[in-house]
Amino acid sequence: MKNGQIDLGLPGETSEHRVVVAMSGGVDSSVTAALVTEAGYDVIGVTLQLYDHGESINRKGTCCAGADIQDARAVADQLGIPHYVLNYESRFREAVIDDFADSYLRGETPIPCVRCNQTVKFTDLVETARQLGAQALCTGHYVQMLIGENGVELHKGIDPHKDQSYFMFTTTKEQLEYLRFPVGDLTKEETRAHAYRLGLSVAEKPDSQDICFVPGGKYADVVSRLRPGAVDPGEIVSLDGDILGYHDGIINFTVGQRKGLGIGGRIESDNSGLSTPLYVIAIDPNNKRVVVGPKSTLGRNIVKIQDINWLGWKNVGSSCKVMVKLRSSHKPIPAVLYKEKRKAGRLVLEEKEYGLSIGQAAVFYSYKEQTRIIGGGWITDTSIA
Repeated sequence: MKNGQIDLGLPGETSEHRVVVAMSGGVDSSVTAALVTEAGYDVIGVTLQLYDHGESINRKGTCCAGADIQDARAVADQLGIPHYVLNYESRFREAVIDDFADSYLRGETPIPCVRCNQTVKFTDLVETARQLGAQALCTGHYVQMLIGENGVELHKGIDPHKDQSYFMFTTTKEQLEYLRFPVGDLTKEETRAHAYRLGLSVAEKPDSQDICFVPGGKYADVVSRLRPGAVDPGEIVSLDGDILGYHDGIINFTVGQRKGLGIGGRIESDNSGLSTPLYVIAIDPNNKRVVVGPKSTLGRNIVKIQDINWLGWKNVGSSCKVMVKLRSSHKPIPAVLYKEKRKAGRLVLEEKEYGLSIGQAAVFYSYKEQTRIIGGGWITDTSIA
């Protein structure tokens, strides 16, 4: 902020610049729109309709639902800014929902929020903002775009409990130059305080919790509806291939899962005679098998990555030490990152990690500047050295 107001870093008077704000109907994006409007920019609010309006009108705990569109419109009316609702249902279905279902069929654990940012929000919406004559697109994400010695950089949000940088690793440098994140240097408490100060109608609205098209977190219900073959039954087997039980579909399992295996959850140890908890070690989609074993067999320290988006790699040769985040809820851990191809690489972790899943993201942070993302990609394989 500058003199108590948002400064988007655009030259000249704020009134000279048109800005589009992506308004999801939540507190963060509503405060973003309000702060940018308060600073004097020419603001247009845009809300995306991502799935059937009739189905989503009463969903709670999600984002981009029917009620959220109404909330975004109400805030825009309060602020006195134009507001448009854009129907992106077809694009969202193709780029996010179908990809989500197909990933589960491949035995992977997808992250649809990253795909949404990568496609609908920061590709399609950026283009729409440009068509509207905007000099910048603002969102309510808790990340920061900073200017370093080599240009734009993507950094963690100030609030460690709300930081969304893990979900933003696919953002390109060209997109970063156009994007602004006005609440990235605020805590959630400060953002909500602005909502009360400005009298926004969503000031007390709770945060969204679920994936927007998966209310209640029932992934299997969504995938089985979209891909009926995903619920084909199969075997639950030990690491040696012994059949321990049967399942109703591989979509009900993820690597590292312990509960809900339906086989008692324990196996007798050959050495001590004591029972040991069982975990999902691997998913074999071709044979519709779920492989289980003791936790000790989950440990991995080699992680292969593909489709890497590089946001900073300077003077480090073919390898460098990084901090890497392998799950959105995990803390970054030290590793050495090796570049094998332009968009492929390999991580060697300092210590074993447990429950790593193909389809998840590995996001690399600078070892020296641990708030800065230098890249990230998709996990394609894991092993033990």
